[in-house]
Amino acid sequence: MMNTILLILITAGILMLLIRVLLTKRSKAGDADENRYDLDSIQQFIRLALQELISTQLNDGNLSEEEYNRRNARRHELRKALRSCMHGDTSAKKYVKAYMKDLLEKAYGLHDQNIGGVIPFDKPDRLTAQDQFEIMLQHYQKRHKYDAFNELMARYKLDELKTFSDGSKGYKITADEIRSMYEAENLTLTLSDKLDVIVQRVYQSYKGLGVIDELRDQNIDGVNGGTSGLPPDVAQSLDVAGYTDGLGEVPKAHDAVWIFYKGKSVHLSFLSFGSDLELKRVCQNIYTFGSPGQLNESNGYMVNDMADGSRVVVVRPKMSESWAFFVRKFDIRKAELEELIRDENAELAIGMLKYLVKGARVTGVTGQQGTGKTTILMAIVKHIYPTLNLRIQEMAFELRLRKIYPDRNILSFRETPTVSGQDGLDTQKKTDGSVNILGEVATHPIASWMIQMAQVASLFTLFTHHAKTFPNLIYALRNSLLATGVFTNEKIAEKQVVDVITFNVHLVKDERGRRYIERITECVPVDDTSEYPREYKRVSDMSTKLDAFMDTMTEYFQRSTDRKTFEYNNVIEWRDGKYVTAAKLSDRNVKEMLLHMNAEDTAAFQDFLRAHWGDAS
Repeated sequence: MMNTILLILITAGILMLLIRVLLTKRSKAGDADENRYDLDSIQQFIRLALQELISTQLNDGNLSEEEYNRRNARRHELRKALRSCMHGDTSAKKYVKAYMKDLLEKAYGLHDQNIGGVIPFDKPDRLTAQDQFEIMLQHYQKRHKYDAFNELMARYKLDELKTFSDGSKGYKITADEIRSMYEAENLTLTLSDKLDVIVQRVYQSYKGLGVIDELRDQNIDGVNGGTSGLPPDVAQSLDVAGYTDGLGEVPKAHDAVWIFYKGKSVHLSFLSFGSDLELKRVCQNIYTFGSPGQLNESNGYMVNDMADGSRVVVVRPKMSESWAFFVRKFDIRKAELEELIRDENAELAIGMLKYLVKGARVTGVTGQQGTGKTTILMAIVKHIYPTLNLRIQEMAFELRLRKIYPDRNILSFRETPTVSGQDGLDTQKKTDGSVNILGEVATHPIASWMIQMAQVASLFTLFTHHAKTFPNLIYALRNSLLATGVFTNEKIAEKQVVDVITFNVHLVKDERGRRYIERITECVPVDDTSEYPREYKRVSDMSTKLDAFMDTMTEYFQRSTDRKTFEYNNVIEWRDGKYVTAAKLSDRNVKEMLLHMNAEDTAAFQDFLRAHWGDAS
């Protein structure tokens, strides 16, 4: 009897164990099926599938030599695209996304009936603002390609200045605006459209640049992230201290996505990187084109370019309070003076810029960041005589003049960790260059060498600088000569600068992002070569002689101390929304400019002066 009861208990235990195992397996199968349409699961599938494609042995199977070579070439192309797609190489990005789309459609089995489990395309109320924005951007890209974002901005006037609840003003695109736009669009999406959106979402978190991946490729002035909101350490300390209790969701650094659009900084408040780890991942990948070096705590910043010529700057703690990046783009299609200068009487400013380079004038283009100095410089180069060789020195390749003028004799240099800007400029001197262009005069050594080079090593020089006024430009360059030890006497250093710099083109950006030339200024050196007064030699009376001698000494001390070495005149100014003439050009500059022009431009320049100043000088 006892054995029977024991046998029954053991049998019941085994049955219960089997039932539990079966239920557990069914539960796991259900969870796996539910997670199948999760973006993380799809990303993991894509990651494993691509790794398999690039690492599989081609010797498996009885392949012909032709088939083997074909598969090997495809694998090599995919491996190469996966390495470069995150660096701004749009062709590599398209190649990788095409592979991913094919995998999701054929291997993963996404189709009309189940694709809504990944992103609820047919239920707009369940879509996030990011979902809606990416769907609209993908839809507009089919027709407008890299101008898709510009079309959205223009259609819905998203770049208008807004007034916020606290009375401040700025540019911001909110989630509510995106939802209104999506509702107004009333889009009908095909399976291919939906797959494109999912592929982009998976790509940007796997190999791309997060939420700014598609934005970076658009024809905008730039994009940056990590530049607003609470830094991670500050946010954590405030949360621990309870300061953020009751304040709702406080923006963090990883919530910061900003674009630079037609001279305006616009906050895309509906986008977020989601976490500090994602922002860090983007920062660690975005600058790595060409293997420029390691970004670490001891080297807290990196300046580099991307595959399409965009400039990227990345900073990290402890140098900065949070991880952040800045991408600056330069639209070479707009590198025409007629495109850049379009206000009333624009032909006056355009004509003067053309004749400054035809007349071989050393010209500094100044203005704050974002005013278009580099773009203006690109456009001016077109009007330099093609017979002149151009040599460019930059911190990072920005001008990309050989893309715009491939038939010109142009060579650009940049700084590297082992080659300084000074070394680059030294090398330029030995490369038969006629015109030297400095992308930015930002350090004392570069400014000092620029002055010396403009005196003896080139026909003329063009450069950009951040000076606010013309005297500030002169004094900043003078101080650079003193700081590098080239001169020790302030007046002599200033005189050297004044003798070199002939014109200054100053750019301005107003509150609404409009850019224009505020002034074109001519530098007029003061002639101090006249003899000192010598009246004391021509009088015999001792008292009168002493008075005359004191006049001579007074003149000496004035020249040695506070006497001006230069004057400056605005020849063209921006007034009341249009360009107007101001002071006439000096005879010295007009004569020197005419010496460097061909016969056709000489006549045209004289007509230009007569038409606007009434005198060809």
